Amino acid sequence: MNGNQPKADLSIRLLFELSRDDNPRLFDDLMRFNKGPKRVNRLRFLAHEGLLAQQWGLGMPVPAPAVAAVKASRSDIDLAVARQTSQAFEARSGAAEE
Repeated sequence: MNGNQPKADLSIRLLFELSRDDNPRLFDDLMRFNKGPKRVNRLRFLAHEGLLAQQWGLGMPVPAPAVAAVKASRSDIDLAVARQTSQAFEARSGAAEE
């Protein structure tokens, strides 16, 4: 990181490749959108919701603005789907990591 660059300008850029074999439900959900930006926004939303659901399962505190948003839509959240989303983004264990 350059010492002159303010922290507010930091961002993460990802090149994301997903095949249907990797995660059929996620693949099908993202394919509903024709355009890249819409898919990116959907993936961003799913990642955020999955992170919140994962924090609930671990008993970690959730920031106050997130709690208010979640309380408003809590009845819409399927924890089984949130758990699968979290698992989709976990590092795979196996011989490749050793």
